[in-house]
Amino acid sequence: MHFPGRFSDQLVADQLHRVSLSFLVDDLTVKRGGVAGNIAYAMGVLGQSPVLVGAVGSDFADYRSWLERHGVDTAGVHVFSDVHTARFVCTTDDDMCQIASFYTGAMARARDIELAPVAERVGGLDLVLIGANDPEGMLRHTDECRTRGYAFAADPSQQLARMEGPEIRRLVEGATYLLTNDYEWELLLKKTSWTADDVAGKVGTRVTTLGEDGVLIVGADGSELKVGVVPETGKVDPTGVGDAFRAGFLTGTANGLSLERAAQLGSLVAVLVLETDGPQEWRLDRESALVRLRDAYGPDAANEIAPLLPA
Repeated sequence: MHFPGRFSDQLVADQLHRVSLSFLVDDLTVKRGGVAGNIAYAMGVLGQSPVLVGAVGSDFADYRSWLERHGVDTAGVHVFSDVHTARFVCTTDDDMCQIASFYTGAMARARDIELAPVAERVGGLDLVLIGANDPEGMLRHTDECRTRGYAFAADPSQQLARMEGPEIRRLVEGATYLLTNDYEWELLLKKTSWTADDVAGKVGTRVTTLGEDGVLIVGADGSELKVGVVPETGKVDPTGVGDAFRAGFLTGTANGLSLERAAQLGSLVAVLVLETDGPQEWRLDRESALVRLRDAYGPDAANEIAPLLPA
């Protein structure tokens, strides 16, 4: 939904303990989404074959068909007929600030899913992205990855607000990649009582998105790499922009690109989502994408990323 105003104008500083607000919105759209769905869809558009794992309700049939048409393997999605698929209900104001609620629904059953049968079916797992999900499910899957030797990326995202320090430490330790935005990074440090050096000793590579300031990539050796954004033609909807970056970044690393080039591909996909109403409504035009990459990062970057952009 869209609120034609600013949330900040409706907040009274000394009354925040008794907030009771209703925003009259001027638009309502229903879009396909979800962290895993958004990332899998984008990777499919980029020509990859991502394996989606999660728990859904009986209302998932149309969404399944959509994802499969875009190259996503959905055989690892478990259907529970007695609940609805999880839903994210979000209102965005004129400053692109958001207030949202999340209905868990079938997502709570993710804790019952085992990764080993998925790995056996597809002949092994290159990398398991553990995104925002049922917290117990996230912890189970992290533990299973460590036990079975699956490389994994920790992407706690919105669930950092729900989880406490011991859970976050358990979720993150041993990750090949730690993915957060800058706010989530500070929250992670606060809740775990870790320092940045502590984190560097527990994960392979830290990837922290910085909104309009791009992304910071920090190696286990403390080396830092900053990658800027692809300039946007306009801001339409920020929902799913972080998921889009992850899809491009993971596609790049899976196909042998350097961390810098992978982040540049992620930034391209992110801006395409930012310029579109909905996280899965964007389209990739190869020639236009190459021009934007060339303008933002130079001809070498465009040439190296080009083989990963489908015609």
